[in-house]
Amino acid sequence: MQVTNQLGDQHSVPTEKGQGPNYVLPFILITSLFFLWGMAHNLDSILIPHLKKACQLNNRQSTLIDTSVFLAYFLMAIPAGMIIKKVGYKNSIIIGLLVFAAGAFLFVPAANSQAYELFLVALFIIGCGLTILETSANPYAAILGPPESASKRLNLAASFNGLAAMVAPIVGSLFILSGKSYTPEQMAAMPEAERLSYLAGEAAAVKMPYIVLGTILVLVAILFYFMHLPSMKPEHIEVEVKPGFFSVLKHRHLSWAVVAQFFYVGAQVCVTSFFIRMAEQGANMDEITAAYYLGLYGVLFMAGRFIGTFFLKYVKDYVLLSIYAALSTILCAVAIYGTGIYVIYALGAIGFFMSIMFPTIFSLGLVGLKSNTETGSSWLVMAIVGGAILPYGMGTLIDMNHDDIQSGYLIPLVCFLIILYFGVFGHKVKKVA
Repeated sequence: MQVTNQLGDQHSVPTEKGQGPNYVLPFILITSLFFLWGMAHNLDSILIPHLKKACQLNNRQSTLIDTSVFLAYFLMAIPAGMIIKKVGYKNSIIIGLLVFAAGAFLFVPAANSQAYELFLVALFIIGCGLTILETSANPYAAILGPPESASKRLNLAASFNGLAAMVAPIVGSLFILSGKSYTPEQMAAMPEAERLSYLAGEAAAVKMPYIVLGTILVLVAILFYFMHLPSMKPEHIEVEVKPGFFSVLKHRHLSWAVVAQFFYVGAQVCVTSFFIRMAEQGANMDEITAAYYLGLYGVLFMAGRFIGTFFLKYVKDYVLLSIYAALSTILCAVAIYGTGIYVIYALGAIGFFMSIMFPTIFSLGLVGLKSNTETGSSWLVMAIVGGAILPYGMGTLIDMNHDDIQSGYLIPLVCFLIILYFGVFGHKVKKVA
């Protein structure tokens, strides 16, 4: 049996006698990947303030954690697309899981040596694995069902990415953060043995969570190896002439989707990376309490995914994206100019409204690409490099403003304005000459 997905391709799928294709189990397996890479990304929000202490870093240096992960997306996006074309979705997912696991296990020698550079290498390897996973799983989830429900399906799968946004801060607060913070003056006044013991203990705290994560990833890779998944490979060669890697950007809506995705990922990483520092500075919280609020932020992010998926039954995806981008812009202004607990409430609400942005931008960008879906997907994954660049700029801005965290949130505010433009105008599909 052949089905035509929303990207215009026909694919062969397994069917039972007298029945249509059954996508339930494949979709559940793919959804588990969204949770796993969500854990990796949201643990970064814990690592930034934690390694800032453990390795004695400034704000700009601490954002190199984000840079290492998201730079991998940029460098690996094209190879990831080539891997998918060469070995298919299933084998690409297995490769991605194993690379991800290798990076997680590398946290052990990094912690033992207390070498920030080795942490960055481990995070870069994790980013390479995540790139392969996301380049495979996002389009695969989009084609596992009727074309008209692609956005809803992606948002449902991505809801479990939101679940990870709730779980990861709880894990981080329980097993990574110590709650012990010292000023530079206090550190300088410590006896050398006590100071070295404190720093070694902070670094060692990351080992067990990442050993557990790496072990789970290997087990999931084994499960995928033994499970049957629909191949979703074209059954025939299409007459359509495929443009090259750069010429596919002649699709105006794809080009704007790449721009919007760059600024969305940058905005999301900026908001979460400095959330704990913002809570400490703006609401006078300790880091453990701030981590729990980050977990509540994750709850709102997850709720936004489920509620957004419900709204998409009644509201056009680009309309909902535009509304959410406008509200996020207003809330960013509140975070910049507000005081006290209201700043944290504003950031939590931003998490709710950001929730549908990535999968919605992704699906809008792939509309009508047909056999160029893999190339378009690679571009959209490459756009995740925004998470490497914009947080570094935000950290620099904060350092320039004498450690004023709130001033840095001007950067995500501008990002949401660009996403708003995409939702109103940039998503429109125009015929390519």
